[in-house]
Amino acid sequence: MDRLEMIKQAAQKAEAKKLGLTLEQYEGKLICDKLDARKAAAKEAEKLRKKEERKIAKDLTGQVKKAGHLSKGGLDFNRAENMYYSEKDTQRFLENSPIMDAFNANKFADGDWD
Repeated sequence: MDRLEMIKQAAQKAEAKKLGLTLEQYEGKLICDKLDARKAAAKEAEKLRKKEERKIAKDLTGQVKKAGHLSKGGLDFNRAENMYYSEKDTQRFLENSPIMDAFNANKFADGDWD
């Protein structure tokens, strides 16, 4: 045994005597105290992680609820109204597009368009 270890053991014996325990009981108490401290730290970390997850879930739920009215059935891409453009949407797009202007100009220029 080296000198430092002897000093530690003497300090532990004195502390155990002060508490009315044997050296083995005191060492067991120290081990239990360390274990309890680790468990408390792990529990606190888990609590903080769950709190953060709840906050994220709450934010996402709120965002989905806010966006719900914007695209009715927008997430269901196999529904007919989401697969194809309606005739009205197509006409509105073509009204002011340069493609339609070029088509009309070419149509009238040719004369015999069928």
